[in-house]
Amino acid sequence: MPEPAYVRIAGEYARRIRGGELPPGVQLPSYAEIAQKNGVSDIVVRKALELLLSQGLVRSVRRRGIFVADRPNLVRVSPERQLETAERTFQNESDRDIQVERETEQIPATSELAEALGLSVGELITYVITRATEDGRPISISDTYHPVDVADVSGAAFLEETISDQLPTAPHAEWLRTTPGDLVKTVHQQFLSADDRVIMISDVSYPRDRYDAFVFRMALK
Repeated sequence: MPEPAYVRIAGEYARRIRGGELPPGVQLPSYAEIAQKNGVSDIVVRKALELLLSQGLVRSVRRRGIFVADRPNLVRVSPERQLETAERTFQNESDRDIQVERETEQIPATSELAEALGLSVGELITYVITRATEDGRPISISDTYHPVDVADVSGAAFLEETISDQLPTAPHAEWLRTTPGDLVKTVHQQFLSADDRVIMISDVSYPRDRYDAFVFRMALK
């Protein structure tokens, strides 16, 4: 799925802010200047700045403009990040060394997965495990399941997410290097088509201290 222009622009400013190139209190260029530099409309610029505002990276001062926040927080925003690759998502959050690895295989659907995906028990589905590190520190691990005829989430119209603090599964605990008994931040995702067919399920785990807040925006189209 092509990355929307507003996500790309917001990501560029996010990297510059978190990397210190744009320190707290610095004023961002005007809407017109950003639009001209990126060859986009004012509407696209507005959406990019709204995304930065929702992430807590900038603040708006009436009649003056947009300024870098005094304390930029690391906020996970949905579904904008679903329009990015994992590599781009974490690179937008940090100027550190990001490494993402994936393992993909086809497995028979368990009764639980078959019911969720509207398939028969034992029918083959695609299973993807994605692991991410930042300067060698594990920061994310996810298990994703989808029918073999679904390539990505481009056909999704809605995203449902459930966030909770809970004990991780054994593989997730091992990857995140959690102490036995420690909770992690988990996000259960269901991507649905316009006719409410579940086309992808994902369970993501992060260290509990990874994000200051989570922002949800459900409609994908």
